[in-house]
Order: sequence, then C-alpha cells, then structure tokens
Amino acid sequence: IPGYRGRDEEVFSKGPPRVTYVPEALCEKESSIFAHYESGINFDKYDDILVDVSGSNPPTAIMGFEEAALCESLNRNVIKSGYKKPTPVQKHGIPIIAAGRDLMACAQTGSGKTAAFLLPILQQLMVDGVAASQFSEIQEPEVIIVAPTRELINQIYMEARKFAHGTCVRPVVVYGGISTGHTIREILKGCNVLCGTPGRLMDMIGRGKIGLSKLRYLVLDEADRMLDMGFEPAMRKLVASPGMPAKEDRQTLMFSATYPEDIQKLAADFLKKDYLFLAVGVVGGACSDVEQVVVQVTKFSKRDQLLEILKTTGSERTMVFVETKRQADFIATFLCQENVNTTSIHGDREQREREQALGDFRSGKCPVLVATSVAARGLDIKDVQHIVNFDLPNNIDEYVHRIGRTGRCGNTGRAVCFFDPEVDSNLARSLVKVLSGAQQEVPKWLEEAAFSAYGTTGFNPGGRTFASTDSRKGGSFQRDGASHLAAALSSGADDDEWE
Repeated sequence: IPGYRGRDEEVFSKGPPRVTYVPEALCEKESSIFAHYESGINFDKYDDILVDVSGSNPPTAIMGFEEAALCESLNRNVIKSGYKKPTPVQKHGIPIIAAGRDLMACAQTGSGKTAAFLLPILQQLMVDGVAASQFSEIQEPEVIIVAPTRELINQIYMEARKFAHGTCVRPVVVYGGISTGHTIREILKGCNVLCGTPGRLMDMIGRGKIGLSKLRYLVLDEADRMLDMGFEPAMRKLVASPGMPAKEDRQTLMFSATYPEDIQKLAADFLKKDYLFLAVGVVGGACSDVEQVVVQVTKFSKRDQLLEILKTTGSERTMVFVETKRQADFIATFLCQENVNTTSIHGDREQREREQALGDFRSGKCPVLVATSVAARGLDIKDVQHIVNFDLPNNIDEYVHRIGRTGRCGNTGRAVCFFDPEVDSNLARSLVKVLSGAQQEVPKWLEEAAFSAYGTTGFNPGGRTFASTDSRKGGSFQRDGASHLAAALSSGADDDEWE
C-alpha cells in the first residue's frame, strides 16, 4: 500500500529489502540450556600451562570455584554446566575481574575465556540486586559484550543465558540478519547484559533503545579482531557515545587467543593505566592438543587431496577453511557432487541459511562444513575432530584461531594445512614457529621454505616486526602500514560483521 510502512519494516532508498527473519524461540528445557562439552583426556594438562600476569598488585589466583564465592544460583548453574575445576584463564581472570581491575587476557582457544568473564560479572550483578525493567522505552544495561561475528556473539549470549538461568539478570543478544522490530521487542522486555555485534549494537544505541549511563562493564571478545583496521572506528565510536562512562568509571575487559603487539598498544587506549595483562601459554600460540600436519600441494591438486582426507574421516565432523565466499560455495558444491554431505557458511549467506548450516553441522546431518574466516573465531561446536586449511589465511593469528575449532576443553583434534609454495611462502616462518611451539613435527621442506622466505619474521608476516609479544614489558614494534592494510583487506575483511 503506497505510503504505508509496517512496524517491523526497514526502508532502504537503495539496496537490500527489509529483513523479516525471526529466529525460532529457544528451548527452555534445562537439558538444552545446560548442554555442554565433556572435558577430554588432556584437561588436566591445563594445570601445567605457564601463566604470566603483568602489572601491579595482581590478585591471588583461585584454585577452585568454591574460592570464587559465587552465590547459590550461580554455583548451581556452574555445577549443571559440568564445570568441576577452573581452567588457568578462569583461575586468574575471575579474581582479577572480581577485584575491579581492567584486564587484557590472552589464552589459547577452547580454554574457558567466556566463563572467566561472565561468572565474576554476573556475581557482582547478583550482589547488587539488579533487575531488568520491562517498563522503560530506553534500556540501560550494566554490561555490554561485543564480538566480531553473529555466530560468536550468539554463542556468548547462550553462555550468559545459561549462567543467569533462574536469576534476576536478563541477557539479550542483538546482531544483523534478523528483524529489527523483533530485536527491539526483545530489548524492551528488559536488559542487564547486552551481547552484540558492532553494527547492530550501534544501531540500537542510535535508535535510542539502549542507554549507556548505567554501564559498568565493557567486554571485547576476540579483542584483537575488534581493534584491527576494520573494527577500530566502530569501537572508538562506541566508547565516545553520549552517556558512555569514561574508562576510569567503567571496567573494561579484553579477551583473545592472539594479540599482535600493535593491537596490544592500541587496546591500552581503552583501559585504565593500571590494567593487568594475563598471558596463558604462549601469546599467539596454538593448543598442543591439536595434531598439526602440513601438506605441500599445488592449487590444482588441493581438491583431490581434500577428497582423500574426507574419505578417511567418514562421518566425523570436519571444518574446511577457505579464503573467499565464492570459494566456499564452489568447494561445498564440489563435495556434494562427490556424495559428501556438506554445507557452507560465509558472510553473504542469509542469517536463516547460516543458522541452518550450523544446525546441520552440529547434528551430523552434514558432517563437513566449508567456511570462511567468519567461523574461525570462538565457535564452540562439540566433537569437531578435524580441521582442513584448504587455503591458508594471510596471517598466522587467523591460522591459530582456525585450528582452535578442534582440540577444545582438553579434547584432542587434528588439523591439516595445505601449503602452496607459490602462494604461502610469506607464512612459512610463522608456521614453523607455531608448529615448534606446540611440539609438532616440522617438515624439512617447510624449514627450507622458511629459511629462504624473504621479509617474514616471528608471528607477523606482511612487513610487521615485533621485538616482544607483551607490550607491558617494554616491547617495541615497527609497522608497515601499506602491507598491514593489504593483509587486512585480503584476509578477514571478506567477512567483517558490521551487524
């Protein structure tokens, strides 16, 4: 009808039509809410991981969850979640956050970072007796958690929902690809903990649905990605938003498995001067529970090599990482034609399709998931036994995140990497360093490629050279802006999640 606009309709003068997709309501059964990973045979190895806390007067680590002094409701939810003893990032992170300190934490993938920040935050909210109000047109959450992809922020929300179950704290999640009207209605039911991707979060603030004056905790998960050249302006706009408490008046927490030093220096702009840096294991290192195998290939032999691998994995869950959206669709189609049940996920697929793909992969209906880097960070999918890097990423940090989709919570996994000398030589030295650090076999041909590679060093190929991995200890760095920009544009930018 000309001149009429429905309450959920978004109007575009040009571009895509309005989004009307509404996700299915979540199951409220406890068995669904508290479904969890079973810790693997190597879980106790976490106790032997080197932990380093930099900064002044760090609080004493806890040895068990009972020392965290959680309230009865949170304790009950921790037990229902299958948590028996804290991981290193939880042992150190929980008391640091409970003491009110700002934190930059680097811990290997699958080591429990989400619970490390959620539990002390929820405990403080419970102590203060906050309750979400359904009677305000502007919701003012006490906590905002930001993550770079829809799937990851939804996963964090599910964890917050689990730990807050049966309490007065109400978490809400906002991200793109779903109806704006539906998102606003969920916010207006009450919101203490707001989980969001950058674009949709700023949209809700801009619409006047979210106020910031009561904010006490700002959490950036996958902080290195949130502060790189793609997302830094959005993060600076967020902290400069009207009503946002100054960094001295809020608690800011940053978590990731990798921290290039230039990002560490940038992150310090968002933190109080006395923040603590928590390093669990080697900063930027890979989990030793993942067996890493590097195979020398040419671009024309990759598909045959992939088929050979998938013949041996059978129905075991396997994630295949490629560099571009077009390649993801191409490889998924090829595998389906070869009678391998496969689905794909990337930034151009509609939200309904992305959720369906993850659902089919989790259930085992499609045991192979072809993905771009949109699925490389944070996703916690049970029983992913194999990772295949069909295309190597442009930087080693992304490689570490990709292989971290397996070997989680003390479980073991296997990651195969296709290395094309004509394309991937700039990553050779970094790859050798990661393999060596995780006690993996380094092929002689890869050592030779690393030795002859020009202009690569440490963990940061592409013209960036760091003298230290921890800026708190006085490390210095040099940065080639042009090559850094090229790396950003050719790697993660393909799947930046503004919403």
